[in-house]
Parts: sequence; structure tokens; C-alpha cells
Amino acid sequence: MKEEIKIGIVVSEFNYDITMMMLERAKEHADFLGAKIAKILKVPGVFEIPLAIKSIIKDVDGAVAIGTVIQGETKHDEVVMHNACRKIMDLSVEYGKPIGLAITGHGITRLQAEERIDRAKEAVEAVVKMCRALKS
Repeated sequence: MKEEIKIGIVVSEFNYDITMMMLERAKEHADFLGAKIAKILKVPGVFEIPLAIKSIIKDVDGAVAIGTVIQGETKHDEVVMHNACRKIMDLSVEYGKPIGLAITGHGITRLQAEERIDRAKEAVEAVVKMCRALKS
């Protein structure tokens, strides 16, 4: 019998209608893969995701970051995306645990973000596969 994989999810509330659909897809796919969602944290935006991941990463086998960064009139979306992703990768390496990136953007429209809702499933699958690979 395979050891149960515990996953934490951090989800941005910004663009709530999109990110909550992503969260539902992530939970369904984790269940399908036999992984347990041990913790879900909701944060204001993508920029806050790394700190929330750091607060839960010790208690789980891996984590998933969910959010969407839709292009606005300035380069703000680029700044948020680059910094959040860099820190998320740093946390993964620092703690030796996989963190799936289900943050869509930067430079996308709202319609493109809606078309990418299933990216949350792909991030969960990547975390589960990495957890199994690292445990073998």
C-alpha cells in the first residue's frame, strides 16, 4: 500500500471566481490521485502566496500555489508574477518539497485565465508525482 501524500494548497482570493474554480479542480484531482488535502489557506493575492506556503510547508509533503495574474494597464502583473514564482521555487528547494505552480499569467486576459482553470489539476499531479519520486 502506498503511503498517503499530504498536500497543502494556498489560493489567492484575487480574481475569486477563477481561483475558486481552480481550487475545486485541484481538490477533485487530489482525491482522484489518492492524495489528501491537509490544509487550504486563502490569501489576498498572488504576492502573498510564498509567505503562506512557508507557514504550512513543514506539515505537508508538498504544496500547490493557485492564482491568476491578469494583465492590467501597467507592468504590475509582471512584477507580481516574477517575484512570487521566484520565491515559491526558493521555498521548494529550501525545504526539499515540491510546490506545484498553478498560477496563470502574467500577460494574460481574463478569458485566457478562464481557459487555464485546469492548470490547477496539472499542478496537483506534478506534486503527487514528485512526492512519489522523492520517496522512492
